[in-house]
Amino acid sequence: MTMRISKVRKRDGKIVKFDLRRITNAIHKAMVAVGEGDEKLAKKISHEVFQTLEKEFVERIPSVEDIQDIVIKTLQKRGYEEIAKEYLEYREKKAEIRELRKELGIEEPKLSVNALTVLRKRYLLRNERNEIVETPAQMLRRVARTVSKVDENPTRAERDFYGVMSRLEFLPNSPTLFNAGAPLGQLSACFVLPVEDSLESIFEAVKNMALIEKTGGGVGFDFSKLRPRGDTVKSTKGVASGPVSFMRVFDIATEIIKAGGKRRGAMMGILRVDHPDIEEFITAKSRKGVLSNFNISVAITDDFMEKLKRDEEYRLINPRTGKPVREVAAKKIWELIVENAWRSGDPGIIFIDEINRHNPTPGVGRIEATNPCGEQPLLPHESCNLGSINLSKMVRGEEVDWEKLHRVVEISVRFLDNVIEVNKFPLPEIEEMTKANRKIGLGVMGFADLLIKLGIPYDTKEAISIAEKLMKFITETGRRVSAELGERRGSFPNFEESIWRGKYGAMRNATITTIAPTGSISIIAGCSSGIEPIFAVSFMRNVLEGTRLFEVNPVFEHLAKGKGFYSIGLLEKIAKNRGSVQGLKDVPREVRKIFRTAFDIKPEWHVRMQAAFQKHVDNSVSKTVNLPENSRKREVWKVFELAYKLKCKGVTVYRYGSKEQQVLYVSRPKHLVAGPEYSGGCPTPTCAF
Repeated sequence: MTMRISKVRKRDGKIVKFDLRRITNAIHKAMVAVGEGDEKLAKKISHEVFQTLEKEFVERIPSVEDIQDIVIKTLQKRGYEEIAKEYLEYREKKAEIRELRKELGIEEPKLSVNALTVLRKRYLLRNERNEIVETPAQMLRRVARTVSKVDENPTRAERDFYGVMSRLEFLPNSPTLFNAGAPLGQLSACFVLPVEDSLESIFEAVKNMALIEKTGGGVGFDFSKLRPRGDTVKSTKGVASGPVSFMRVFDIATEIIKAGGKRRGAMMGILRVDHPDIEEFITAKSRKGVLSNFNISVAITDDFMEKLKRDEEYRLINPRTGKPVREVAAKKIWELIVENAWRSGDPGIIFIDEINRHNPTPGVGRIEATNPCGEQPLLPHESCNLGSINLSKMVRGEEVDWEKLHRVVEISVRFLDNVIEVNKFPLPEIEEMTKANRKIGLGVMGFADLLIKLGIPYDTKEAISIAEKLMKFITETGRRVSAELGERRGSFPNFEESIWRGKYGAMRNATITTIAPTGSISIIAGCSSGIEPIFAVSFMRNVLEGTRLFEVNPVFEHLAKGKGFYSIGLLEKIAKNRGSVQGLKDVPREVRKIFRTAFDIKPEWHVRMQAAFQKHVDNSVSKTVNLPENSRKREVWKVFELAYKLKCKGVTVYRYGSKEQQVLYVSRPKHLVAGPEYSGGCPTPTCAF
């Protein structure tokens, strides 16, 4: 075919070479999104489009918009209304992203169509008529302005805070984005509430949980102080119903609250391994629909692990009396935990003694619980606000940009410390405890993307080494910044009772670093979640508005185009290969090596990566060990044992297909499909909190 059309005018006025493959790919992408992927048909329609262009633009250069208009008309003329609609919707959303790019002053933001949808649905402020009244740029300006008000230099702080957020180098936890400068004003994500052994305390905790959850926060509880099922209740001469029965009250309350919230409520329920009701607790979520708003974890002690190692029995203690009620084989309980984690992903485990070995304020109290995803151990009535640095933005050429990372850490620590001052706490007890310790949780996201850009496979010693080096740098830099803030603004009030006394002359925050799962904010930032591997190279996305989009990992897309093996046909093939490039000869071997998804990686490497980060993290690490559907229980056993050996503070496993409700699944025609806010890790709604 002799082509007279050789050039096209871009939206910015530049004239570039005409490429028919771009039209074919765009049509094919729309076809795949509606479940009608047909590369031959896409080529046929694109040739029809080209023939129309040849007729209509004999002496003129067509614009991108001209070409898109003809594509839509051609699809409609041939009766492909659904494909035409998908093509048009995607075109309109891309236009919005271009406008947003101008607003934010970013040359090339990793803001996807789904990211824009998530921002609209969850984050942007609305008026009384439920109309959106701000742009994403205005949202970030609102947050920066609010958090900078308490800074020594508000003008500089606002500029710095807006800069790192608008460049997607750092984003705070969702409640800060929701509520900063808004009426609620509650900016923390993580809370722990006490539950004592009385009806008054239990229902006080339910009420306080409701107040927190309506602002977007998640809550953790330790139920170990509640007397066991069948124990005496002297006041009524009756018998106790046990911790699990009361957990259902919390679960039902959360179910009601979340219906009107910006995101689903989430809780962590913890029970010590030596509680008499431990077997009922371990199996509680084996029944459909029970405790669906809870993640649950068993608090494992060093004593239990020693008894397990020696294959001995250990004592179950009645918390009301402090006396043993019976002995049980440690191996029996361990096997029950393994069995249920293998079947449903619950329970996870936390190593409670390891957590308390690193308690920064042991003189204030013992840590008994964590937030819903386990990354933030907290004292009763304590809260913490989190934020994450986008490591995919910390690469220059093929090296880590340490200078840029240092600058972003400094700004992020100042930001998170300021949040404590401007925060409107839901309860006076929480404000008092939070300000006494001033814990912050600076973490990372985009780690898998960073590795790919550096050409390092996730499951290698080299990746473990860079993980340790990165986190050590972030934590040490963050501590220095906190110490400097402490000198200027004053140390946290419990400094004299903390582990920092004698190590630093002052310290503003009892903890600095945390690795959170990141969820929605990594969708907005366009990067991989937390420290998780990528979950797919290409896949289908169910977006919040009910439509389905075809997505591809942006780093893979850029690399594939650069190396000349990119095509929509290949991306569709990858999506049908559970999002993996392994075994696909169309993808060069050296590329397959670095693009390994969560299910391509052996469980051991998941644990080793978690341990590498934990070595240099003040709080804890949220990380899911993903297991293929055909994994055996023995693999779960090994994961738990290795996590304890490597001094992780907790661990969660998830075997694909072990829950009915998954936000990552294989659909017809065998495409991998992700939920609107799934970005990696545990593919269930509660874990995605």
